Formats: sequence, C-alpha cells, structure tokens
Amino acid sequence: MSRLHLTERALDDIEHIEAFSVERWGRRVADESLDDLNDALTRLEENLDLFATRPDYEGRLRFYRVRKHVLIGDVIAGTGYVLSVWHGSMDFVGRLADLEPSLLSEAAILARRIEEGRSEGRSSER
Repeated sequence: MSRLHLTERALDDIEHIEAFSVERWGRRVADESLDDLNDALTRLEENLDLFATRPDYEGRLRFYRVRKHVLIGDVIAGTGYVLSVWHGSMDFVGRLADLEPSLLSEAAILARRIEEGRSEGRSSER
C-alpha cells in the first residue's frame, strides 16, 4: 500500500464541497459525496497509478475523477499528494498554468515535512 497525504488546500476544498452540498442538496447527498471522495482516496492509496495524466495537459500534476469532482495530485518518491479537489465543470486545466507552481510547491513542502518527521522519529528511536 502506498502513502497518500492531503494538503491543507485539499482538506479545505473537501470542507467546502461538504458545506455546499449540505446547503444545496441536504446532508444525505453531502454524505454520499464525502463517502465517494473517501473511497477514491482509499483506491489511490492502494494504487497511485490511478492518478492519470490528461492529453490536454503537459505538466507534472496527475488527476483522478470522482463523480463530478477531480482530485489533483502529485507523486513524489512513491508518495501521493492530493493537492486540491475541483469540480469537474471548472476549467481546471486552463487554470493550472497559474496554479501549478504553487501546487507543486505545496507538495514539495509537505513531502519535506513528512521526511523530516520520519528522520526525527528514526533518530529518537536510537
């Protein structure tokens, strides 16, 4: 099983999806959306190869569709990072040119923090 982490941005996106869904369609539909997202995260954790490229995008980010949403991520040294969650109707590919540098930077920062935490954990075990 792979490791999969979510950035603060991705967690905020999921909270927004929940709030919007509750307001628009009610708690039951919101819970179904959250369950679908959770199931998708489990699948990705089991197989990071499910993060796919897109023919209309040449960057390094990867994508995974969940119903009407798209998980946007990166894989660094065998660890997956969900960077953001967007509605599929958004022109996210067009917007990525502007957002990609900050998303990749967030992934690198999170990867570095996780690695530093592992290093501290290893050294404290000695």
